Amino acid sequence: MSRMINHTSPIVGGLVKVVLDTNALLAPFSRGIWLEDELQRVLGGVEIYVPSSVLEELRRLSGGMPEARAALLLASRYRTVEVSGRGDEGVLEAASRLGAVLVTNDARLRAEARRRGIRVAFLRTMSRLEVEG
Repeated sequence: MSRMINHTSPIVGGLVKVVLDTNALLAPFSRGIWLEDELQRVLGGVEIYVPSSVLEELRRLSGGMPEARAALLLASRYRTVEVSGRGDEGVLEAASRLGAVLVTNDARLRAEARRRGIRVAFLRTMSRLEVEG
């Protein structure tokens, strides 16, 4: 279901937009977190997006990493956002364009997102999300 998304409001039909990075999609398999449940707990209703750059990374990893194959299957449940940037730059592009909360546990990406004024949700403990910004 790839399509260009141009909305800039953080809320769609009462739902908070969130963008998942690669490690957020891997978290259910590496940390046992119920990602959707945690997102709803901290943000309420959510509309989940996955940047095309994240899908590319998961495809590259899926050859030797069963968790990446599972994460690709999980990602297929969500909306795809086409981005021109690769890797983290694509993730930041998607979150910025959508006005979305970025879900990541990558410290460098979190810092850059905050520098750009993007709200971030991250794992405070092994299984609980927290939002900053």
